[in-house]
Amino acid sequence: MKSFRELRQERLADEQGTIFAQGELPVALVYPSPYHVGMSSLGFQTIYRELNALPSVAAERAFLPDDLPAARAGHEMLCTYETNRPVADFPIVAFSLAYELEIAGLVHCLDLAGIPALAAERDTPGRRWPLVVVGGPLTFSNPVPAGPMADVVVMGEAEDAVATLVQTFRESPDKRALLETLAGTAGFFVPALHGEKPPAVLAAGNARLPAYSQIVTPHTELSNMFLIEAARGCSRTCTYCVMRRSTNGGMRKAEPEQILGRIPDHARRVGLVGAAVTDHPRLPEILRALVDSGRGVGVSSLRADRLTDELVRLLAAGGYRTLTTAADGASQTMRDRIKRGTSEENLRNAARLCRAHGMAALKVYMMLGLPGETMADVEELIRFAIELGAIAPRLVITAAPFVAKRNTPLDGSAFEDVALLEEKRARLRTGLRGHAKLAGESPKWAWIEYRLAQGGFAAGRAAVSAARAGGGFAAWRAALSREDEQSMIQR
Repeated sequence: MKSFRELRQERLADEQGTIFAQGELPVALVYPSPYHVGMSSLGFQTIYRELNALPSVAAERAFLPDDLPAARAGHEMLCTYETNRPVADFPIVAFSLAYELEIAGLVHCLDLAGIPALAAERDTPGRRWPLVVVGGPLTFSNPVPAGPMADVVVMGEAEDAVATLVQTFRESPDKRALLETLAGTAGFFVPALHGEKPPAVLAAGNARLPAYSQIVTPHTELSNMFLIEAARGCSRTCTYCVMRRSTNGGMRKAEPEQILGRIPDHARRVGLVGAAVTDHPRLPEILRALVDSGRGVGVSSLRADRLTDELVRLLAAGGYRTLTTAADGASQTMRDRIKRGTSEENLRNAARLCRAHGMAALKVYMMLGLPGETMADVEELIRFAIELGAIAPRLVITAAPFVAKRNTPLDGSAFEDVALLEEKRARLRTGLRGHAKLAGESPKWAWIEYRLAQGGFAAGRAAVSAARAGGGFAAWRAALSREDEQSMIQR
């Protein structure tokens, strides 16, 4: 296994667009997953650029180590990529959280940095700890479990908020004054003062759109791909989704000129990012320009009801080999109930287009355990998947357990019994054998995600205990049970 020094030198040498800034206010921007995941995050890269554009600010990146056990065993300090500086030396340490299970990564990063994981433990006389800031996509649903670790949470779209944060930090005489000021500022959640009631999310000004990559690197999930937003938000009303139209005013589209004008000459692969990219009315025009320039293309979300012969032809010309879409409900009844807007005929059309344009496979994402779902819905999925598999060159069904998120119409829905979910997966595996490959998330880990998605400070404290106990399922279950017992006692 390569050392951090070796990995850092190798990865920096392969990056295009790295910022080596100097300024009197250094900020450590940390992604609590490994480098190849963090550098695939458009939001993380955008905030990196926005911070470095502020006067006298120098933002540097750090990531959860690739081999966490080895890092712990070697007493490796969490350091930044740009200067190899220990994260604990920075006055501001900001984390980007994409989803609930990364809260454990937040704990690991703080421990490796030598910073007390719990905010209450950083209130020590005579020692000035860094200000720990949390932001990212998780704040659109439920950032409260990160509250015990965070001094401040930036809610929603942070492009404009980072300037406010930095200015307030500079102007505040001490930490208490800083937190009190931020607590009274729109979009800033201060857990120590707000308790478990975060304020509304922020929306960045349209002048900040579209977000785009700062760094292109081969060492990511999306190797050497330049990412740029085609649109932000979504105008659809799917009842399970945090990006539905009630979030930040619906879909805001970037014009083709805005997108194409931001793409650097060295970018040979371009990924168009957004919650509903195929709803962009000028998407074929954008893809055509990219393909005609000799670039490969990627699109983050393909709606089956928006796929046309022209669109799939352009995707194939841009290097697509697997056509990926989502049905989400196991049956038409389930899809209608969650307002997915996808029909069997839409999916058949996707399979036909996949074959017609020489792609290798069709991948369909699915949720199991939606409210009201029965085994009859699973049997309908098997029947339809067999039909779909006969049309597509190859079919992959990725079935993940439904996890209810805050700020959606299905908020508060129960998590289906793990044993029943396992039974449904077993029936799918048997029924699809020879017709489709079945992939998907473990019901046990989805249950942990659910507990965090619906949880409060107690779930965050459990995350600290579970992470430090090895982070396995048994550790999580024990930590959550202890917090449940403590909550019962306090009632």
